[in-house]
Amino acid sequence: MVDAREYHERTNHSPESVREEGFELDFSNRPQPYKLYTDLPRVALSSVHVPIAPVLSAVSEAAADPLADAEQPSPRALDHETLATLCYEANGVVKTVTADGRELAFRAASCTGKLYHVDLYLVCGDCGGLDAGVYHFDPRTFSFDVLREGDYRGVVAEAAGDYPPVVDAPATVVATSTWWRNAWKYRERTYRHAFWDSGTVLANLLAAAHALDRRAEVVTAFADDALSGLLGVDPEHEAPLAAVTIGHGEPAPKAIEVTPIDPATEPLSERVVEYPLIPDAWRQSTLDGGNTVEEWRERCLEAGSIGTSVRTDDEDGDRVALDPVGHGTASARPLHHTIVRRGSCREFSGEAVGRRKLGTVLDRATRGVPADWNRCEADGLRYNDVYALVAGVEGVPDGTYRFHPTEGELERLGEVDRRTKTHLALDQTWAGAAHVNVYLMADVERIVERLGNRGYRLAQLEAGITLGRLYLATYAHRDLGGTGLTFYDCEVSDHLSPRDAGHVPTCLFAFGRREGA
Repeated sequence: MVDAREYHERTNHSPESVREEGFELDFSNRPQPYKLYTDLPRVALSSVHVPIAPVLSAVSEAAADPLADAEQPSPRALDHETLATLCYEANGVVKTVTADGRELAFRAASCTGKLYHVDLYLVCGDCGGLDAGVYHFDPRTFSFDVLREGDYRGVVAEAAGDYPPVVDAPATVVATSTWWRNAWKYRERTYRHAFWDSGTVLANLLAAAHALDRRAEVVTAFADDALSGLLGVDPEHEAPLAAVTIGHGEPAPKAIEVTPIDPATEPLSERVVEYPLIPDAWRQSTLDGGNTVEEWRERCLEAGSIGTSVRTDDEDGDRVALDPVGHGTASARPLHHTIVRRGSCREFSGEAVGRRKLGTVLDRATRGVPADWNRCEADGLRYNDVYALVAGVEGVPDGTYRFHPTEGELERLGEVDRRTKTHLALDQTWAGAAHVNVYLMADVERIVERLGNRGYRLAQLEAGITLGRLYLATYAHRDLGGTGLTFYDCEVSDHLSPRDAGHVPTCLFAFGRREGA
């Protein structure tokens, strides 16, 4: 058994580890990117409410306090089309491309290696055309697989320690990861990717909920085995990561009995290779339920912003004000069109990116997450600092910077060049070509000391949701594109030291002006 700090250390990338690992992908055994039940009834989903709200507004509003709304929607206001829309905008198949005679399906949110190992489950009461039940969203057929009939919201509420937003939610969405679907390529590092990739899915879900005027909140304190049992998943292979409450209405009924289920599914591939470190890391971060859940949530609230570096006056470097664009003059590109347009840009132009566009992207993406770890007071990131390696931005001298969200300023820490940017990002050339490399950095040691192994989940999930918002805020601009990348862990930390000594990278997003834009 390993704790989160040991897991993180053991899964670090270095030039030596990448060079010496000698791992080759077995394409004949690649897992399919869907969970396909063989004998469950389905509810076909025929239409969606296309979110037309501007994406930059939806992203920033999704960081606001959902309890601040003067008018609360009733349970009846949440219908099956709204729930279908939320699942589709978060994890649906939004476009297909034919290449080399094969049809490639692309999902709404980015995923490491396009392996799509994150699934969404829905637990709801009666919602305007959808009966109360437990469902699995099938992106391939755009349908809900029926796992259980009846109102099981009380089970979710009990698992979450009767947390009021869960108790009052007409529906809760639970995100899981099927380990093998990502571990086929990334092996033990999959536990990190589980939170990156569920984070991008949840970023879309939060934005879509707010675009449709629905309250939404991320919930991370829950009894893991209770949710696993409700969904009928075996955590050795697939495990719950986080939940999102949707809407507000009448309290959930009391928990009813949950009988064991184990519905048959199609094989993912000819054989599954086990990586025990992944489920072990997950198991070491679980909560038992009852008082344990409530106590852990209170620890998060008491801890406040941890994992972020402490700044003193004598550390201040030169500042560059980014002056992000306000809502009145920001890009009005609709959320849905942005989600469909999003891709992974690998070719960048030699033309400069505007300073205010850089500021707008960073401003919208880093406002914080409405979640139970902050009682929805999303006043900034709690577990991650934001750094930017900049080259080719108008009005911003090339260099390494820390971003200060409250002030909307970059603080210069030192030099950087294309070669360094490329090398830190696992020697991937498109990181060097991109105008901006955004690194999220967390003090994992301190987070785990204060919040236990589950705190590691929070740092990675917050980074993943921020990554998803970076995608959305970037692709809100016609001429910008970007991509998530991985990195040499220790070398990134070294580059940002001594300012961020002791912190480790949790995520990387490279963006800039697209070639041909």
